[in-house]
Amino acid sequence: MPMEIPRTLKVLWGLEERRNRGPQPALTLDRIVATAIEIADRDGLAALSMARLAERLGSAPMSLYRHVASKDELLVFMQDAAPGEPPMLPPGWRAGLGTWARALQAVYYRHPWILQASAGRPPLEPGQIAWLDRGLSVFDGTPLTSRERFQAVMATLYYVRGEAQIFAVLLGGEADMADDAYGALIGSLVTADRFPALAVAIADGLFAPEVEDVTFETGLSRLFDGIELLVSAKN
Repeated sequence: MPMEIPRTLKVLWGLEERRNRGPQPALTLDRIVATAIEIADRDGLAALSMARLAERLGSAPMSLYRHVASKDELLVFMQDAAPGEPPMLPPGWRAGLGTWARALQAVYYRHPWILQASAGRPPLEPGQIAWLDRGLSVFDGTPLTSRERFQAVMATLYYVRGEAQIFAVLLGGEADMADDAYGALIGSLVTADRFPALAVAIADGLFAPEVEDVTFETGLSRLFDGIELLVSAKN
């Protein structure tokens, strides 16, 4: 039995026309999605409701349903639009994947709600698939198999998502802490008798502000070193 494709994906992939009914031609799906992204960026996903979105757009809530059937549908359209076009990449898999990873990090920093909305499922929207395709393209000309290329891109994606998730928690959590505040707090709680390895790392300046900004690049470099071993072994 063929899998039923959700209406949202049919619209995004051009398999079904967008809804465009009603007396308000200025209220388009693109405008609805853009405004919803603005709300989620500023106030978080929990603050986004169809009622608030309609108020922001200056329309009746029922007018939105001429374009999107539910908030769940809206979230799919938002996840497709928010990342934008993937970046053009320099030659060489390492430089290209590095550029891709930093651009993806910037997307998550601008739109941290994506981490929540897309948790637990693979990308299906063409906007997100375009990023996957661009990431895979960095391995053109290498001896890696298609599966190995996919695994390398996914490992990079998971690394970027994990780092961005920590960043989002630090800046958007109940404590509303910046990185240096988190380091100070964790340093006051961790003791050498209970967490000896972490205590040593903190004493060595693990959360010091001057090294915090290189943590992402250091981890990315180590990840790429592992991929480099795989590429070299197959040459």
